[in-house]
Amino acid sequence: MARAIWSGSISFGLLNVPVKLYSAVARRGIALREIRESDSARIKHRRVAEGTDEEVPYEEIVKAFELTPGQYVPLSKDEMAAMAPEKTRAIDVQDFVDLDEIDPIYFDSPYYLGPADGAEKAYSLLAKAMDASGKVAIARFVFRNKEHLAAIRASGGVLTLTTMRFADEVVPTSELEEVLLPGKAPKVAKKEQEMAEQLIASLSTGFDPGAYRDEYREQLLGLIERKAEGKEIVAPEGEAPKATKAPDLMAALEESIAAVKGDGAGRKAAAKKRKAPAKNAKAAAKPKKRSAPRSKAKSSK
Repeated sequence: MARAIWSGSISFGLLNVPVKLYSAVARRGIALREIRESDSARIKHRRVAEGTDEEVPYEEIVKAFELTPGQYVPLSKDEMAAMAPEKTRAIDVQDFVDLDEIDPIYFDSPYYLGPADGAEKAYSLLAKAMDASGKVAIARFVFRNKEHLAAIRASGGVLTLTTMRFADEVVPTSELEEVLLPGKAPKVAKKEQEMAEQLIASLSTGFDPGAYRDEYREQLLGLIERKAEGKEIVAPEGEAPKATKAPDLMAALEESIAAVKGDGAGRKAAAKKRKAPAKNAKAAAKPKKRSAPRSKAKSSK
């Protein structure tokens, strides 16, 4: 049974709905330790002052901002505490917006909101009203000594809260070196775009989160189990996938669409079309074999 990790209230207008916050994510990572390979001794990390082997007690460590390399502005624990956001128990709703107006890049961590004792009716009212409106509430609240921006929405009668990144925390694409910005992208043929859209349509389906598994975690668990049983492990030789070259785009699209449709003949035709230039080039470069002369004995028959 999940336990509440925070309690407060959703506040907007004159409405105040006491709620409890629950984590909506159960991390499924595999905890790995660091050991010395020769004798399996655990590795421990120490806080050591730079340039010395002296371990520094936690109470002597303070935060600092580095102005220039080696020059710091230290901030004491009292100064940091004074600057901490005021601890309130209110989730202050500021606006209601449409969900499709929010770029998913702003979303961070998801949580569930449940009603506090005695607030079930107010909670249900808010969930139904938000569900009917189709709107998402944008709010601010203090959680774990940090002010968060959050999006609250209703789903199946339950309120969910997702913390969000502030605008200045998202790197604009204009600052990236290897991103194709408008006006700089290479020209795409209309036929190629139509084929790409057809491939997307062929692969389109309803979203079923249960259909996707953490294959890396499953493989890692299998590897651990086999090693624990003393089985010999042979590492597979992997090869990084290569980007499809521009002249091969149409053939790759045709073959992909045929594969999705299960058209074996189409796959072979697309593959043959893609390999044809290479085969023709080899044929042109290869000298023709002369037919062997018939023996006199055979010609006399």
